[in-house]
Amino acid sequence: MRRFLKIIDFEIFHADAGRSFSFLKVVTNSEIVGWSEFTGISEILRRRGLTAVIESLLNPLVGRDPRHIERISSDLQTATRQSPSGLNHQAIGAIQNALLDIKAKSLELPVYALFGGPVRHRIPLYWSHFALYRLRRGFEIHKKKEIKTLDDMVSHAQCVINAGYSALKTKIHYFDSTGGTGYFPCFGSEPGAPELNLSPSMFKNIVDQMSSLRDAVGDELDLILDLNSNFKADGVIRIANALRDLNIRWLEIDVLDADVLRDIREKSPIPIGGCEMICSAQSYAPFFVKRSLDVPLIDVCWNGLLESVKIANIADVFDLNISPHNFTGYLSTQINAHFSALVPNLEIMEIDVDEVPWLEEFFTEPLNIENGELILTDKPGWGMDVNEEAVRKRPPRIDIG
Repeated sequence: MRRFLKIIDFEIFHADAGRSFSFLKVVTNSEIVGWSEFTGISEILRRRGLTAVIESLLNPLVGRDPRHIERISSDLQTATRQSPSGLNHQAIGAIQNALLDIKAKSLELPVYALFGGPVRHRIPLYWSHFALYRLRRGFEIHKKKEIKTLDDMVSHAQCVINAGYSALKTKIHYFDSTGGTGYFPCFGSEPGAPELNLSPSMFKNIVDQMSSLRDAVGDELDLILDLNSNFKADGVIRIANALRDLNIRWLEIDVLDADVLRDIREKSPIPIGGCEMICSAQSYAPFFVKRSLDVPLIDVCWNGLLESVKIANIADVFDLNISPHNFTGYLSTQINAHFSALVPNLEIMEIDVDEVPWLEEFFTEPLNIENGELILTDKPGWGMDVNEEAVRKRPPRIDIG
């Protein structure tokens, strides 16, 4: 291990992958470079807001030893104490993950080995955003055959089975004469906010969608339904009760209040998953203490690996298995997979299977997936780097002004 290692520079990249994907590179005074991915939140908040916060927090770290990760993380939390969580916490997560890459590479070890791992080398995956990127707004950029009807969508489930995945997660999709689209009033892409009421037609649509999927796959696949924040608690409870006989693995909802989520869980015949948008172990704790959910979702890129391990450890005390929230690029998948390898209480890990044809070019290694499982190697760091030349060739297509 090099005795005097210090941060000398850093760079942030945004590249087009249908939406933009974002990467952080931290440079040291040796040949070692650390990488992390912080894709996820909206374009303008990430490329302007989160990027600016990362730069502001990293500038004072130039000259410091990147291997002192816990000390640096503590200093960054101190610097942001008056405005914790949100973009500040996600920025700390991006920095922390890049420094872990450096630390592991300096020791010629995979990141999971720094934590006494792995518990497992094969990470079970579920196919996420099922069919979404093949609907009207996404099929062209992803170079997929368009799914135009509910029957088309149901038939597509056979692809999940054939690929060896044991579960799929779907959003709410609806179809009309123009094709299919996702339903996201909580994100502003469809009308319905801020009241977020469950209309009779959408209620029927959801029941038809999930019933048709269950009829098609039988018992061969677990089904997960992600409602995001599209309905208030009363609507979620009505949906859960309507789907009670479909053996849904979990119903996923984004609720930020532990008492509200506990009330939903108590009235739901379906297990509840959530908390993917929450940062810090301290913020997760009330959801565990109040028994508000069955499957905690943890985003390792937003929280940073150190904080994510703390969250998983607390979940384990309450006999809860966790599921990593992972829906972006290969580096994010590797980071979440290292986390999945080292925590004992893993449920299953999320992955987006549908991707733009050129995404693989952004990374120095492919993902090794067999029969719905990601196989980790013992390569140092995260096991892959970002291909700078490839990402520079594809600047973001979305103009944020």
